[in-house]
Amino acid sequence: MQPKENLSQQPNKPATKGLAHIFQSLKYSIDGLKAAYSECSIRQLLIFHTILMVLIFVLPFSTSVRMILVMASFISLIVELFNTAIEAAVDHTSLERHPLAKRAKDTGSSAQLVAIVLIIILWVMALWQQFLH
Repeated sequence: MQPKENLSQQPNKPATKGLAHIFQSLKYSIDGLKAAYSECSIRQLLIFHTILMVLIFVLPFSTSVRMILVMASFISLIVELFNTAIEAAVDHTSLERHPLAKRAKDTGSSAQLVAIVLIIILWVMALWQQFLH
């Protein structure tokens, strides 16, 4: 009988518990944000969403509309973080051109496209309700 593997001792996994684990996880998250910031697409989206955030609080939207627009912006940023992670994992596996690698990268990119379409639809609806209705 083989001994059970201790999952908390796997490489790249924090061996800490409690508050120390939370702080270690926070450090990993900050490292991930720094790595993502090196990507041009992340920086472009941050500029785009910063502009949208300013508009959200400058334009006379109701609180519920503001909440929805803020959530949509965060969804887009989250999707781009996942997309960047997928691209990094695929590139780590192999830099060779492969149909499955292309599919993975293209699917991640299409997820971002859907998130941007969501933002456009929500902004059109919010502006329509506020100014044309």
